[in-house]
Amino acid sequence: MTTKCVDDYRFKLGTRELVPIMIGGMGVDISTADLALAAARLGGVGHISDAMLPTVADRRYDTKFVKEKLKKYKYNVENTDKTDIKFDLGVIEEATRLHVGKTMAAKRGDGMVFINCMEKLTMNAPKETLKVRMNAALDAGIDGITLAAGLHLGSLALIEDHPRFRDAKLGIIVSSLRALQLFLRKNSRSGRLPDYVVVEGPLAGGHLGFGLEDWSKYDLATITAEVIAWLKAEHLDIPVIPAGGIFTGSDATRHLKAGAGAVQVATRFTVTKECGLPDDVKQEYFKASEGDIEVNGISPTGYPMRMLKKSPGIGSGIRPNCEAYGYILDSNGKCAYIDAYNREVTAQPDAKKIKVWDKTCLCTHMRNFDIWTCGHYTYRLKDTTRKDDGGNYRLLSAEHVFRDYQFSKEGKILLPE
Repeated sequence: MTTKCVDDYRFKLGTRELVPIMIGGMGVDISTADLALAAARLGGVGHISDAMLPTVADRRYDTKFVKEKLKKYKYNVENTDKTDIKFDLGVIEEATRLHVGKTMAAKRGDGMVFINCMEKLTMNAPKETLKVRMNAALDAGIDGITLAAGLHLGSLALIEDHPRFRDAKLGIIVSSLRALQLFLRKNSRSGRLPDYVVVEGPLAGGHLGFGLEDWSKYDLATITAEVIAWLKAEHLDIPVIPAGGIFTGSDATRHLKAGAGAVQVATRFTVTKECGLPDDVKQEYFKASEGDIEVNGISPTGYPMRMLKKSPGIGSGIRPNCEAYGYILDSNGKCAYIDAYNREVTAQPDAKKIKVWDKTCLCTHMRNFDIWTCGHYTYRLKDTTRKDDGGNYRLLSAEHVFRDYQFSKEGKILLPE
């Protein structure tokens, strides 16, 4: 019997047939346009992220969105009340159109580029900012939107009047069958089913859709099988895409053989040249051991997060940077980090530098690449490359990793020459 590889399958998405490899959307600009475009050029699907796009635009296109926002709200920097801090919706629209538009203009090949749209970027106006981000992405020609970091019970209603509502591909990330059922029920009035469902398991990087204490009790293959079986019983032809802990082409092939439409992968692409992480941080990922990785509760979103224990943002008691950023402010201008920071300032009135261990200023630290989110198998990255003469691990190209997933068999990993 011939052993199959990923390339023996195809991801059927409407009338399209793609290589069944999707690169996950890692923010802030970790899944760069270059990374997403490489996936599309090779016939798969790549994601960019909509996390902090004004900051991304400032870096990449020489805009001044963050500076102008800070200038507008500088009077409030010392104030613990952040209810006044609002995003200019025109700026959010412009930044999204700019980044998505330039990415799509550069797209080549038969694949697709999607944007990962996070519901937990509440921005002190959850519904209004989410609507602008999604509509602007559609305006700028994005191939599809993956609804992430939340249940998105009202998200489809925010774009149902857009002319591309039925044309663009729309998908949802869930971590349980119940979450998918709830999404479908709440969005049934739109008459628009998702084009794909990403099932993210407990070994994924970054925010997890499980409890802090019970994430390890769940298994990706089991959840994926439940979702596939339920969709089949309901006569819903929606491809299911498992994600989290798929480290080799053979891992991917097992899921495809079990009925998955494609796989979503990310960890191995964090150490590619196209990834937006600084090169010195990529070396930290290579050097990590299994014991260097933890799931903690420091995210102010309330979701558990998987990251490297050595992340500089852990314990950092910096002043909240809501006037410049403020992406996690809820509809009442609140953020769990603000409360934690103010508590420590009150407890240590004479301290020149304080530590805040239970929460982190996620906006600032993600912007500065100081929270090193990672997948469970990050400790295996060192086995995917070689060291150079200086003792550093060699960075890989996105194409090298993509092709390894696509063609490898028997659990093997292709090392660079």
